[in-house]
Amino acid sequence: MTNKNKTPIPPNTYIILSCYNEEETLQEVVEELVERGFNVIITDDGSSDNSPKIARNLVTKYPQMVDYYRHVINVGLGGAIKTGIQAALAKDAEILITFDADGQHNPEDLYNMYPPIENKEADVVIAARDFNDMPRGRKFGNTVMNYITYIFQGKMVKDSQSGLRAFSRKAAEMITLNSPQYGVSSEIIGEIERKNLRLKEVPMTTIYDQRTIEKGTNLFVGLKIVFEFMNEMFK
Repeated sequence: MTNKNKTPIPPNTYIILSCYNEEETLQEVVEELVERGFNVIITDDGSSDNSPKIARNLVTKYPQMVDYYRHVINVGLGGAIKTGIQAALAKDAEILITFDADGQHNPEDLYNMYPPIENKEADVVIAARDFNDMPRGRKFGNTVMNYITYIFQGKMVKDSQSGLRAFSRKAAEMITLNSPQYGVSSEIIGEIERKNLRLKEVPMTTIYDQRTIEKGTNLFVGLKIVFEFMNEMFK
């Protein structure tokens, strides 16, 4: 497999691709990652479309590069990420990178994710979107979520809901995930603070279309996350 950028990918680097009903984009996203030389772990969170069939075909086509794990029911984003992290650690991953299966992330940005970890500059790297490039509704929702994350998790970052993140093995082993759904993105920010992990933020580009805009962080999703945080606090 070729690496289009000719940038060396560190050994035991795994992309964790959380997937829920992504039949339109899954194959293209995975094949692009494999072509660049990345190992991919697909965690299917109970998809009801053709995503499971597509994922199994990809495993058959790329048995050395692609692994597939499936939840029988839809657990939520947090559950899918947790499954992916556990699977990658079991494969002796040294660098773990979460990546969206909906085509929203640009694979070129992956080459900015692992150098800070490889060079011992950071334990966690978060790719931050330029909010000025976001559709208005997304910009508002993500700005609000940055402040909500700060209030509940105690750390302010540029993009608390970014799905493009890299973790060293040490960080992945130390971070505890309890949130089963969208609250996981903010929960990880809190874990970085609580576990004294070194964070580096890097810029990223985002590919917006009607489908990804509809799936992104909005006021309704934000309210669900707040409810999730409060439920955890008062258990």
